[in-house]
Amino acid sequence: MLVLDCRAFGGQAGASARIENYLGFPTGITGFALMARAHNQAQKFGVEMAIPNEVKSLQGQTVSDDRRFLLTLANKQRVRACAVVIASGARYRCLDLENLADFEGSCVHYWASPLEGRLCAGQEVALVGGGDSAGQGAVYLSSQVAKVWLIIRGPGLEANMSRYLVERITARPNVEILTETTVTALEGQDGVLEAIRCRSHRSAEEAKLAIRHLFIFIGADPNTEWLSRSGVMLDDKGFVRAGANMDRALETNLPGVFAIGDVRSGSVKRVAAAVGEGAQVVAALHAFSRKPATEAHPPPIPGDTDAQQMHPCRHNSRRDAKRARLRGVLEDRFAMGPSAPVPDLRSCRLLRQFAEPPRHEAFSPDAPSDHRRL
Repeated sequence: MLVLDCRAFGGQAGASARIENYLGFPTGITGFALMARAHNQAQKFGVEMAIPNEVKSLQGQTVSDDRRFLLTLANKQRVRACAVVIASGARYRCLDLENLADFEGSCVHYWASPLEGRLCAGQEVALVGGGDSAGQGAVYLSSQVAKVWLIIRGPGLEANMSRYLVERITARPNVEILTETTVTALEGQDGVLEAIRCRSHRSAEEAKLAIRHLFIFIGADPNTEWLSRSGVMLDDKGFVRAGANMDRALETNLPGVFAIGDVRSGSVKRVAAAVGEGAQVVAALHAFSRKPATEAHPPPIPGDTDAQQMHPCRHNSRRDAKRARLRGVLEDRFAMGPSAPVPDLRSCRLLRQFAEPPRHEAFSPDAPSDHRRL
């Protein structure tokens, strides 16, 4: 199995400041920590990771073997596959402001991680958005910055935000909510934001806030442009249609092509739901591939690059032995007793750090005050 990702593992979940509705973490966990553990677990079971590698197109081919899908990458390499799982998620929406791009990457942010928290420490920041992601970002930033201006278009937070987040935000003295308000302009120079202008829908008055950092959490659009010529059916909003085949619920209109997570039409936009669909699609892949053995695969067509060519070290004996240790198996791959060795994560100190068993984060001095209780 080969995983292709254009940036880094974890997607939007990996950039989340804190995930509190995932089973097994009663005090919450940062998105990066959770996704780092998932990355380690995938490697344990032998998944190949090709990061960064962006897929530009998907095409079906009439070939003599089972590898009838052709993926073309941004670097012009090509990958042939028997089946494809689309999990390309969604991309962040932007405010319609003329000079927004001038401040992206320095003063305009689309996530609120500990890095942004340290960058904005002791300052006033503005956050645009009224959903759960915006609420989580506001709660986290309020513990790091002097003040958070929460700007929403609607009359209140209750319409689109979970109740527990609404209660936490209203209990924070340094969070001020501007309802029925939109950001109309950004002011600054040389890539440094100095102020934002906001207009109230009720009074039509415009206010200027001295803000150096703007956080935008206004939703996301499906990342499906690369499927434009694939024949995969999309809905009117651009999400992938799946589920027409009742035997394989996550399969698209193309047999062998599946869709999971935020990119799938009608999916629940939650980490737990995406993980569940990931487990479900494995069963669907097994059902799809359950057919009589075929002849050996012929050599790839000229110019093609399959998974083995992209990863020439795949058959390196030293790496195979290391992978066996990581999987926790030697001769008996189903060993469950105490003789099975502990996965070896020494090759990556950063991932090892985040994969260690979690300490009780309720006692962390950096945790918000409403997390420091049992």
